[in-house]
Amino acid sequence: MKKLFGKKPFAGRVRLLALAAPLVAGGALLAAPASAPQAQAARSEVLPGYWEYTTSVFGVRDTEQKCVRPSEINRFFGGLSTRKWQCTYHVREASNGRARFEGVCKDHKDRRVNVRLNGTYQQESFRFSGGAQLARGTPYIPATITARRLAAQCPANAEYF
Repeated sequence: MKKLFGKKPFAGRVRLLALAAPLVAGGALLAAPASAPQAQAARSEVLPGYWEYTTSVFGVRDTEQKCVRPSEINRFFGGLSTRKWQCTYHVREASNGRARFEGVCKDHKDRRVNVRLNGTYQQESFRFSGGAQLARGTPYIPATITARRLAAQCPANAEYF
């Protein structure tokens, strides 16, 4: 029986999901302030407020709600991030309702994954599709993130982004 990651195929898929899920299903995918000129365009593309976003990878879905302050909106829309993954983007483009992001995310153990996302946005919603590449030369794992603004004001008990 062929082994993946030193384990049986099913166990390899579970490990693959364990690596990819935090990246995609942590509630957010990408972020970290960018120094590229495109970062300025993203600064006011979506509105701050109370947001709900759903991430999906390999059919594993995760939905969270977060309050996004005006000072955090660039980081939020610029790709989203989890507590586990720190991302930087060499491509961050957003204009005229279309966005594209490409970069690298790493976790506290210095595991790295390449990330690509693109899609459409409005001031109160966005949908990005793309994926994560766990090792150079391997296919990207399909992933999506959809988000919608629930309210301009956050509830008193809201978790902040």
